[in-house]
Amino acid sequence: MEILVTGSNGQLGNELRTLAAVHTEVKFVFTDIEELSITDVDAIENIFTAHSFDYCINAAAYTAVDNAESDANTSRLINATAVGYLAEACKKFNCKFIHISTDYVFNGENKEGYVEDDVTDPINVYGLTKLEGEKLALEINPQTIVIRTSWVYSFFGKNFVKTMMKLMQERTEINVVADQIGKPTYAADLASAIFKIIFSSKEFIPGIYNYSNQGVISWFDFATAIKEIGGYNCQVNPIPTSAYPVPAKRPNYSILITEKIESTYGIVIPNWRTSLENCMALLK
Repeated sequence: MEILVTGSNGQLGNELRTLAAVHTEVKFVFTDIEELSITDVDAIENIFTAHSFDYCINAAAYTAVDNAESDANTSRLINATAVGYLAEACKKFNCKFIHISTDYVFNGENKEGYVEDDVTDPINVYGLTKLEGEKLALEINPQTIVIRTSWVYSFFGKNFVKTMMKLMQERTEINVVADQIGKPTYAADLASAIFKIIFSSKEFIPGIYNYSNQGVISWFDFATAIKEIGGYNCQVNPIPTSAYPVPAKRPNYSILITEKIESTYGIVIPNWRTSLENCMALLK
């Protein structure tokens, strides 16, 4: 078996690389922009021609949510157009496609949470371009799974957990938004779920799936847990979104309901706090 992983220097890509070490029977090809520009049709054609990929996991994305507001063209090129290129290659070379998307395809007004077939309504450019990418992937290659996830953090890369740990060591007091509600996702758990789909399931069932850790919290709750687990002597103050203005609007209620991926693939999803403790233990 051969598996292509794009965006391999990101949070999820690095977690996939870590897990891949135990699958010595599989040939993995890990690429990031230096090895493969997913916006280059010819480069994609060349790599697919040179290999016999059974799966392509697209973990590459333009994730600078605020920058996307003023750089919509780049966001669309990477999050939509390039996804279409990968989907075309997967279809041509009979390769199953697993594409990572986001909770930001929703407007965040549903306090009960979102299932996969709820109406999408992105409220920022990033969410809009990720939705365009989802649609291209599913329309072009019937053998596509789209996994929507939220609030991703990891041992690798830049993320909320690492930022909070750093600030709590440097400052006596920090302010954190308390009126945005969602579900964190430990990228290592998501990587495990993807590998379960590939290696443990009897059947590849295309479609959209939600994945995030169990439990619903605010960013303030998240920061408070980081303080408690890390034993930091830093005061964490709750503030409203209005007190922390940023270019891109965020969904207020970003709750992904994960029953579909659990029941379809028998995936057991850990609680957010357990996973946070695991990640922080590695970071410390």
